[in-house]
Amino acid sequence: MNFLNQLACSTCAVNFEASGDSIGYSIFFLLVVILSVLSGVAFFMIRLARREQANLDPELCDDYVTN
Repeated sequence: MNFLNQLACSTCAVNFEASGDSIGYSIFFLLVVILSVLSGVAFFMIRLARREQANLDPELCDDYVTN
């Protein structure tokens, strides 16, 4: 456990010494933060793609011709 304390930041190191439950809560909180940021980025990219598709000028579209 001492090796983990050396790798952890000061907040996590204090939680490692407190109890076993606080380690799980720290990891869960970090997971929530990461997932919320990733979902925000995905939402923004999907929104940009939909707005671009809705405002696309038909003259600028490529005509796909199959032989």
